[in-house]
Amino acid sequence: MSRKELLRKNKMAHNIHIVPFNNKWAVKKEGSQKIISTHRLKSRADKKARSLAKKHQVELVIHKRDGRIQDKDSFGNDPFPPRDTVF
Repeated sequence: MSRKELLRKNKMAHNIHIVPFNNKWAVKKEGSQKIISTHRLKSRADKKARSLAKKHQVELVIHKRDGRIQDKDSFGNDPFPPRDTVF
């Protein structure tokens, strides 16, 4: 793996979250206050977040309107992948 690839991977090594934000849905990187994108529809936020999670091989965490976790999907190289459960 090249140095450039390592830097890119480390830059986005955090999970991606879909969270409620001002009557919209925001896509955010875990541990950051910065919003990647906002969407009127949760389905649009999901499409964007899934593409980022797949690209960077991280976990996607989907929240409900009240902020609780609704679902999780892992796109990383997890040797023990969790079973797909809906919360």
